[in-house]
Amino acid sequence: MNDWAYSTEGFGRSSHRIDGVETVVYEIGAGEPLVYFHGGGTYHGFEWARDFADKFRVILPYHPNFGESGDADFTSLDDYVIHYEMLFAALELEEFHLMGASMGGHMAARYAAAHRDEVERLVLVSPAGLKSEAAQLPNFAEISHADTPRLLVADPAWLAPYWPAEPGAEWTARRDREMRAAFATREDPAETHRRLHEDMAGYEGPVLLLWGSDDRIVPTEFIPEWQKLLPRAKVAVIQGGGHLLLDEFPEARLAAKEFLGG
Repeated sequence: MNDWAYSTEGFGRSSHRIDGVETVVYEIGAGEPLVYFHGGGTYHGFEWARDFADKFRVILPYHPNFGESGDADFTSLDDYVIHYEMLFAALELEEFHLMGASMGGHMAARYAAAHRDEVERLVLVSPAGLKSEAAQLPNFAEISHADTPRLLVADPAWLAPYWPAEPGAEWTARRDREMRAAFATREDPAETHRRLHEDMAGYEGPVLLLWGSDDRIVPTEFIPEWQKLLPRAKVAVIQGGGHLLLDEFPEARLAAKEFLGG
C-alpha cells in the first residue's frame, strides 16, 4: 500500500518562495476564492475540497514545516500569520473566504482578527486556541500510533488507508516533522485564550463554528467558549462527527458550503 493514499489528481500545484521559505499551494475549482488552513497533519490530504470546486477557487497551502512546503524557523502562530500575509500578496488575493480546522482554525481566527477587511466569511472547524473548564485537549505524547485513529475519526476504518498500521520510513519522517512543527507553535493556553479575546474583540464578520458531536480532540465543550468570543457566530454540529470532520462527513462539507454561499 502506498503511504500517501490521497490523490491530487485534478488539482493545480504551484510553488512560491516567501521570505526564503518554499511554499507549496494546491488549487482546485473556479469562483470566489476560499483559502483553507489545514491542521496539525497532512497525511489525509484534502480530497474533500473537490466538493467545493463547482462554486469556489479553493486554495490549499501547505504550512511551512508541513507537507511539501519547506522548513522554516517558526516558533509561534504569529510567524505563520506574517507568512500568509506575504503569500496572499504573491497570489494577489485581496478578499477571500477563510476556513481552518483544529490548529488551522486557531490560525485562521488569528489571521481574520488581524485582517478583517480581507476575510469575507470565516469557517472554524473544531478550532483550537481557547481554554475551557469543561474539557481539555489530549496529550498526544501519551497516545500510541495504533490508538490515535479512534481519536481522529468516527470510523477508524475510514482512516486506515491514510494511517498505515506499519508506516514506512517516509510516512514516519513526515509525520514526525509535522508533529514537531505543531508542538513548536503551541503557546501557553492562558496566553492564547487571552490573545484571541483581545485580537477578535468586536469581530463582526460572518462566522460559522462547525463541529462534530463526537470530536475527541477538541470536544464540543469548547463551543461555549467560542460563542463567548464570537456571540454572533452561527453554530453547526454534525451528529456522529469526529475531528477530521470535512474529510469524513459530507454533511459537514455541505454545511460549510451553504454558509459560504455555494
